[in-house]
Amino acid sequence: MRHECITLPETKVVLETYLIDNRAVESERRRPLALIFPGGAYAYRSDREAEPVALRLLSLGIQAVIVRYSVAPARYPQALREAAEAVAYAHAHADEWLCDGRKVAVLGFSAGGHAAAHIGIRWQEMPQKEACRPDAMILGYPVITAGPHAHRGSFENLLGEDHDALCDAVSLEKHVTDGTPPTFLWHTWEDHAVPVESSLLLACALREHGVPCEMHIYQKGEHGMSLSSDEVYPPDEPNIHPECQGWIDMAARWLKAL
Repeated sequence: MRHECITLPETKVVLETYLIDNRAVESERRRPLALIFPGGAYAYRSDREAEPVALRLLSLGIQAVIVRYSVAPARYPQALREAAEAVAYAHAHADEWLCDGRKVAVLGFSAGGHAAAHIGIRWQEMPQKEACRPDAMILGYPVITAGPHAHRGSFENLLGEDHDALCDAVSLEKHVTDGTPPTFLWHTWEDHAVPVESSLLLACALREHGVPCEMHIYQKGEHGMSLSSDEVYPPDEPNIHPECQGWIDMAARWLKAL
């Protein structure tokens, strides 16, 4: 495995790579790649949505890179700029990273889901244009809307004093276009921190624009489940739900089949 930290030249965002290096055995193999955006309400980046997810993806034959995007006190649009540079860099280094340059996905949780979906939806507004468009989005219990069902803390951390003026600009369901990439969504009905309406609003917008989407809503489980296993929680943690653990297997199959 190739594990290194790379600081990108423009935004200084750090990418932490977890790459299967099969050069000696199968030099022509190119795997899908997932750029992981951990959650944390734009206040921090959750460790349980970072390395454990990267290692699980490797076991499923998907290259993984954690994006250490900026959080508060950094403000919008810094994380969006970093995401754009990260996706463009991944596309440019697909061959070096032994990944399929047509299957570069962003994978985000909670506020990291907002950061990931933000570049998936607003890529055409960035200087890199097509180069920073992800080929797919995988979003777990994502923060999407700044409307009535918003997770207010995430948007307060993202926008600061400009919160009221910029809410519409970062309410992502309002900005979906025909060019938004195919999307895999999962959420839980019982999520009281980021309500399931967040994913439902995005799914409806994707449907309106003819963007392919696969969506899974689990009944049980509070917010921040990640893998929902003892890899990310103590064994007696109530947020371990075996019935929810299959999301990552389904997402991996979905990404490979694109």
